Amino acid sequence: MSRKIIEIKKLTKYYRGNKKAAVNDLSLDIYENEIFGLLGPNGAGKTTTISILCGLFPPTKGHAIIDGMPLSANREKIKKIIGVAPQDIALYASLTARENLKFIGRMQGLYGKALRIRIDECLNLVGLEEKGKRKLSTFSSGMKRRINLIAALLHNPKILFLDEPTVGVDVQSKNVILEYLRQLHQEGTTIVYSSHYLEEAQNLCTRVAIMDNGKVIAIDKAEELIRNTPDAKNLEGVFLHLTGKDIRD
Repeated sequence: MSRKIIEIKKLTKYYRGNKKAAVNDLSLDIYENEIFGLLGPNGAGKTTTISILCGLFPPTKGHAIIDGMPLSANREKIKKIIGVAPQDIALYASLTARENLKFIGRMQGLYGKALRIRIDECLNLVGLEEKGKRKLSTFSSGMKRRINLIAALLHNPKILFLDEPTVGVDVQSKNVILEYLRQLHQEGTTIVYSSHYLEEAQNLCTRVAIMDNGKVIAIDKAEELIRNTPDAKNLEGVFLHLTGKDIRD
């Protein structure tokens, strides 16, 4: 296996007013150039884990090392090598697609001709080169998702964090996004991918971890998890076997 690019050691997070840990003594290694699936029911701790790794807030206990750098002492350096596409669309509806990307690109340290070229490249990669001058408020959900994704990639990050990147999109947009992610993987980008779409995760991810109650309860290649779980025919069967069939709010 490649070198460890993310090392998580006994990570714990309590939110104020909650006695139950959102992330509970979590230890996990992610290797360079993986598409690593972080899966689990609602409230399992997936988004909290990603938020900590992106430097949005500190853990209560434990630590993480990203690309050889302790997160606690290197947040600004680490932000330069990661890209984040959150579940909520992090764009301005009143701006055009190009204006959004220009604004985000500048925050990532890109300017002038280099930024214009990179925006053109990214719009072309997701089939939106002709839509760049339209306001985002006129875009479909799938088009917004594609812009949300490439906004995280303008600065060519080494590590890409994705939280529900295909939620609520049409089949065509989902196909474009997944093909683009496979291309990024082939080019060497490490992808940490969180989703409720288990068939998608099974087909996309090189390895998956299933979380529940803030802990990892299973981790392996999807096919190995399926093979080692009684009566499981797919990753959904593994998921239900491990986390139960009760509805989570």
